[in-house]
Amino acid sequence: MKTIAIISQKGGAGKTTIAIHLAVAATQAGMNTAIIDLDPQASSANWSDRRKAELPVVVSAHASRLEQVLDTTRTTGGQLAIIDTAPHSDKTALDAARASDFVLIPCRPSILDIEAIANSLDLAKLAGKRAAVVLNAVAPSGHEADEAAEAIRTLGDDLCPVRLVNRIAYSRAIVYGKAAQEYEPHGKATQEIEQLHKFMRAHYHNIKRSHGDKTNEQIRRRA
Repeated sequence: MKTIAIISQKGGAGKTTIAIHLAVAATQAGMNTAIIDLDPQASSANWSDRRKAELPVVVSAHASRLEQVLDTTRTTGGQLAIIDTAPHSDKTALDAARASDFVLIPCRPSILDIEAIANSLDLAKLAGKRAAVVLNAVAPSGHEADEAAEAIRTLGDDLCPVRLVNRIAYSRAIVYGKAAQEYEPHGKATQEIEQLHKFMRAHYHNIKRSHGDKTNEQIRRRA
């Protein structure tokens, strides 16, 4: 099972929105996907309550139960787990990063947000995990995003080539328990999420099997 942690120490960066949309994209691609909601506000879980479709599964959990929840997800056939974390919690973010294979850090194109990602990048490094920053809620025109991208590159860390524009389809879809690709299948938001999922999928294939997957492989060989 592959595990992606979405972390940001700044509120409003778009962690839940990205977690939901990536999870739906992975589900549509045939992956048995779960969102592990560690945020006390339970925004992903609330979205799931409004949702008619059964997948992706959303599990609301306390950070102290993360390993147990991931183990259960793995043993019940989970192929991808996306951890949606709370802001302003170094310990939870670090625990999520350590439990993950890859860390995705959303960042709005503002100086305050760019300054805030340094802490998240440090947590990913402390956990020994590769991370990428994705620009979120970008204005549809102007040079703000380019300037933000250049500032992030100076930090010496990976920048996701996909930018998510500030589109109403993202927030409106969530109101109805959907993702943008379900609410507006042929819209620009859908195209952006498909590109982001393609970027992440390249990392899924490069991630080594987790310990649980190795155990299952060994069991099959012994059978």
